[in-house]
Amino acid sequence: MNFAVRHLSRTFFAGLLAALPLAATVLIFVWVVQLLVQWLGPGSLIGRVLVAIGIGAAGSVMAGYLIGIAIVIAAVYGLGVVVRSRARSVLAQAVNNVLQRIPVVRTVYDLVKKFVDLLAQKEADGVKSMSAVWLHFGGTGGAAVLGLLSTKTPVMVNGLPYLAVLVPTAPVPVGGGLLYVPQEWVTPADIGVEGVTSIYVSMGITSDKYLPTPETTVTPADAGAH
Repeated sequence: MNFAVRHLSRTFFAGLLAALPLAATVLIFVWVVQLLVQWLGPGSLIGRVLVAIGIGAAGSVMAGYLIGIAIVIAAVYGLGVVVRSRARSVLAQAVNNVLQRIPVVRTVYDLVKKFVDLLAQKEADGVKSMSAVWLHFGGTGGAAVLGLLSTKTPVMVNGLPYLAVLVPTAPVPVGGGLLYVPQEWVTPADIGVEGVTSIYVSMGITSDKYLPTPETTVTPADAGAH
């Protein structure tokens, strides 16, 4: 009897462990879809605007919502055509001239523009694409945390150079915190932004795919022995 129970429980847990990766993946995508529906669905603020745009051409809310989406997509595509043409510089200059005259709007616009340029991996006012780094609390040898360096230009805090490091959260790395830490606490991590994202999403399970392990690391003593 005990043997049968152990056999059944082991088989069940084996199946459970096999199903966990797929279940976790499905749950993450379900969470993303629910979040998008809350932000962009017909009942959201943006969704109501889209419905208002397309409701005149259809009798139902959903049809108006879909037509509104199509109109916005067409407008964005048209803007892309203009941006890729020679009129890009003229359009950008005109928008900047208008927005730079409004004090509060100017600050928000500059911040958003820098963030968009950062995501596009372009230089804008000295801002470059993020890079993966190790953040060593207390200096090298202390607790190490993977983060993203937003800019390599340090700022002075109490007379010392500090760097701004974004530390994501697991398993959803879109959250996290911005930490200003001493420059000597930060060292490069040769795994790229994709590696950092994968490690955080997997809660560290994929660490050995991007980081060296004791079995793969060759120390100077080992090299001399060969």
